[in-house]
Amino acid sequence: MPDFYFSQFENRQPPPPLSVQPVAEFFWQILATMNLVVGAWYISWRWCCSIDYASSGIWYSLWWFSLPLAAAETCAYFGLVLFTFNLWKVQDTPRDPPPKSIKDCVSQKDHYPDHPIAVDIFFPTVNEEPELVRLSIKDAKQITYPHPLTMKIHVLDDGRRSAMRQVAEEEGVNYIVRQENIGFKAGNLAHAMEQTSGDFIVICDADTRPFPTLLEHTLGYFRDSDVAWVQTPQWFYDIPAGRPLSTVWQSSFGNRIARAIECLVGPVQIGHDPLINDPQMFYDIILRRRNGANAAFCCGAGSIHRRDAVMEAALKGFSEAINNNIRQQQRLERQLNRTIERFFAKQHLQSEIVDEYTQRIDMAKSIPLAPYKFHVSEDIYTSIILHSDVTHRWKSVQHPQVESKMLSPQDLQSWMVQRFKYAGGTLDIMLRDRMLFRPGLSLCQRLMYGATLWSYLGGIWNLIFLLGPLVYLFSGISPVSAYTPDFFKHILPFLLLTELAFMTGTWGLNGFPGKASYLAFFSVNLRALLTVLKGKKIKFPVTPKERQEGNFFYLILPQFTISVLTLIGIVYAWAILLGGAKSHTFGGVIINTFWGTYNIIALSTLIRAAFWKPQT
Repeated sequence: MPDFYFSQFENRQPPPPLSVQPVAEFFWQILATMNLVVGAWYISWRWCCSIDYASSGIWYSLWWFSLPLAAAETCAYFGLVLFTFNLWKVQDTPRDPPPKSIKDCVSQKDHYPDHPIAVDIFFPTVNEEPELVRLSIKDAKQITYPHPLTMKIHVLDDGRRSAMRQVAEEEGVNYIVRQENIGFKAGNLAHAMEQTSGDFIVICDADTRPFPTLLEHTLGYFRDSDVAWVQTPQWFYDIPAGRPLSTVWQSSFGNRIARAIECLVGPVQIGHDPLINDPQMFYDIILRRRNGANAAFCCGAGSIHRRDAVMEAALKGFSEAINNNIRQQQRLERQLNRTIERFFAKQHLQSEIVDEYTQRIDMAKSIPLAPYKFHVSEDIYTSIILHSDVTHRWKSVQHPQVESKMLSPQDLQSWMVQRFKYAGGTLDIMLRDRMLFRPGLSLCQRLMYGATLWSYLGGIWNLIFLLGPLVYLFSGISPVSAYTPDFFKHILPFLLLTELAFMTGTWGLNGFPGKASYLAFFSVNLRALLTVLKGKKIKFPVTPKERQEGNFFYLILPQFTISVLTLIGIVYAWAILLGGAKSHTFGGVIINTFWGTYNIIALSTLIRAAFWKPQT
């Protein structure tokens, strides 16, 4: 067995779920409501009072600075409304005892043959180290259950490797391969479902190492026959631990400052998670609080699925595809007939045109029956299909407790590959397939999925927020009529309430890394959005499980350029102001210095990640 870099972290334990505190939740809801009211007051003031619509001139800021910035602030405020709705309340799904047999998990018990629950555990792999997959298999074999259970482990090897087959044989688990890698991971899972028959399916990645309690803690949810899947939190156990701020600032004065900071923002670990991989904010805050709206979507690894629900989604998707293809085929045939008539009238019929339309018609007829959509984001796609099912109101559950451990990306390139895949896949589903407008989704579900879509569009207004200080610092052109007390009267309460509200709403977690990465993430978001708008297919590259060596500076050139220009702009603006020039005002330089400094700090998280190397 090779000595992997993560062997030193084997004894780490996952953090417990954040406790539900009714008093803190009450204060969060009060502060959040106040924040939205004050935010609406600020946005209305921005449009009605802060822009001088009567002024004109090519260098005046109205058209190319004031209006885009006001629009960006409005879009960000709309995102704030959606995010507040998402975080409004913790409403965990009650967990029932583990079912004794399959009859405990179905509605028509008298018409269903009873037998011990059968579970298939899938480990899809393509090029991961076989010994890494062996570790996952060994941990899966340690899963326990208090009642009789039929559990089968399957290695789904799209790499068709003899070494991987040997590992499967040595560990006594099933080895499944297919001739072609159509559909990537989704196609691999769909093919495996044809070869298996378990009542429930556990989806893992090649590096997912389940805990023994995985099934005991999750199958109880399926006593509700409408529960289609349960998602468990993903936990990266190899993230650098860092050092507590109180130990970095070891002087008595520094120690008191550190404790005061941690009382306000939560634990601060210097050197912790340089690539912002920690998913606890997403699973323990964002996805967990979607349980009340039945909108917690599947995220792939660490999820447990009811086979009947997945197959029902496949059949409905198959039916929809047939209807769509029939309409497309009829439309193409009408176009072909019109083209033939037109060319016959001109005596210039060309066989190439007929061949082209015939090929397009044949393509419209080819429809795969796939339990999982052949898509880079098959997990969220299937979630929306099931949530929108009008004949069977399927439910989802975000389980709060970590039940497995995984490996994190170890370099910036791997991190960006993963984030681009998430962003591009989600945008492709929402914008091209218009999944947000599917009949059957409730209003709350649309808002929750809409919040996910809106967050990935944030690269547009985040770029404006990053460029905003540069315009004033170098030109003195202000996005508001003046940096007067009236401006500070409107913006400061909004900013302070926003920080206070979300500090209370996410109590127990440090929220700054998430906000910083969201701002610094703008370039990946924009690239994903442009890829989708151009109609290009989002590919499914496997996230490397080992550190990729090389210079990753080119990946953060946009962030680095903006940071350097902002720093130069701050120095330039203060020199102009102190030199007595009238183009800049003291209030304008102050506000844009703070704004620009915040941007630099946020972007620096990604810039540092480009040069980070794990300690050996």
